Amino acid sequence: MTFSIQKMAQQAKKASIQVAQLDTATKNKILLTIADNLRADEKKILAANAVDIENAQANDLPAAMIDRLLLDHDRIEGIAQAVEYIASLADPVGLVTKTDRLPNNLIVSKKRIPLGVIAMIYESRPNVTIDAAALCFKAGNTVVLRGGKEALHSNLALAESLQIALKQFDIDPAAVSLVPDPDREIMNELLTLNEEIDLLIPRGGENLIRYVSQNSRIPVIQHFKGVCHLYVDKMADEVKALDILVNGKVQRPSACNSLETLLVHKDRAESFLPAAAAKLNEMGVKVHACEQSLKYFENADLATDLDYDAEYLALEIAVRVVDDYDQAVEHIQRFSSDHTEVIITQDISLANKFVQQINSAVVMVNASSRFSDGGELGLGAEIGISTSKLHAYGPMGLESLTTEKFVVMGDGQVRS
Repeated sequence: MTFSIQKMAQQAKKASIQVAQLDTATKNKILLTIADNLRADEKKILAANAVDIENAQANDLPAAMIDRLLLDHDRIEGIAQAVEYIASLADPVGLVTKTDRLPNNLIVSKKRIPLGVIAMIYESRPNVTIDAAALCFKAGNTVVLRGGKEALHSNLALAESLQIALKQFDIDPAAVSLVPDPDREIMNELLTLNEEIDLLIPRGGENLIRYVSQNSRIPVIQHFKGVCHLYVDKMADEVKALDILVNGKVQRPSACNSLETLLVHKDRAESFLPAAAAKLNEMGVKVHACEQSLKYFENADLATDLDYDAEYLALEIAVRVVDDYDQAVEHIQRFSSDHTEVIITQDISLANKFVQQINSAVVMVNASSRFSDGGELGLGAEIGISTSKLHAYGPMGLESLTTEKFVVMGDGQVRS
């Protein structure tokens, strides 16, 4: 039988009526069952992932992409725990956010409701299959998942564990649908299904997101590249700065919240950069340095504007010495992708100024950029990090997957 993405989307829309009416307790029971199934099916999931890893290596995919693709015991356990955490979170559906009594005695409230049908188009990371499904489901939505061909076997195995849980509770399996064919034409058709799908969230490389944004008839949440900056101010604690630099760049360089540019106040260059250079060299980080900082690094390249605009997603970083705070802010505002920016300073007034002037989705003071993550910020597993300001900005958790309706209670009032 020929696969039809339109039929899948129509079935998801039908299922959305059932899912939107589920009470919190039922949704949580299903989520906890999903977590149990993931643990029970670990061998099957890892076997499927091994096929994807083997194919990725045979096709010479970049190391960063293979890292995002890889599953192991710890990562599966992390996915299961994220689902359990989502189950523990407050359900936003039905929450009354505002109530006013008007002069004519109408009582006007705003109440949170599901968005409806959400489509996810994503690359590499198979954990997105479960994260997205769990978040959408808890927020009362159905979801259509279209992963990349590089993770097809992993995604199918994960989706199977999830579907079993839905069937156990007599939930329409179309509540979570995985596109089984990564053909580009199927994706192109999906982009036209604005009658069936309410919101589209792409996650992956910049080219994918731009393509989806330019060709979709469906509203799109954009997550462009993460060019995250660390500014070490003249009033910085250098011990904190070095720890945050290493953590932000090295802990998981393939993540979009990893650091890509280091800015250092000129008054700190002589004391801080030698230590930074030694640590980055020890960790195998390739450096693109400005003229003032080049002398502190062995085998560094001279940085260009292309380096400051780059999302490396690898053990690679651009470095620049700035004359003062204002030049650091100017650099960030020029090259920022509106993802995450960090300042290291003991000057509280300057820190507050930085927070006021920098309008990226996440702004941090004396903390690692790696905390720019839904799970770390208390949202549970995130469905993405929005770098567009409508309708969500920054890490997107449950609340971002709902909207609000007006509820008006009257007693016979008519408009004059």
